[in-house]
Amino acid sequence: MKHETQRTISDWARETFGEPKSNLSVAIRANEEMAEMLACLNRDDGDQHAAEEAADIIITLAVMFDRLGIDMVAEINRKMRINRERQWRLDGQGHGYHL
Repeated sequence: MKHETQRTISDWARETFGEPKSNLSVAIRANEEMAEMLACLNRDDGDQHAAEEAADIIITLAVMFDRLGIDMVAEINRKMRINRERQWRLDGQGHGYHL
């Protein structure tokens, strides 16, 4: 089984679908994938198909990171360092908003 990377995902997407017209078009596609995941979870909060839709979101975002010339894992690590230092207002639902 192949171990995918940001580069292999982006290369596959470009070879399969062609070059995206814009970063906005990639973001819109990611949003469409998010809507598909939300539809799964709206039908059944435990729907295992939601994981496949979540993977599609990440695959689409890997293309976005590649187009921006940013290493996805490095950016997630950078952002998590920021998040770990922030203060948060909890919403009681297992989520929060930074102050």
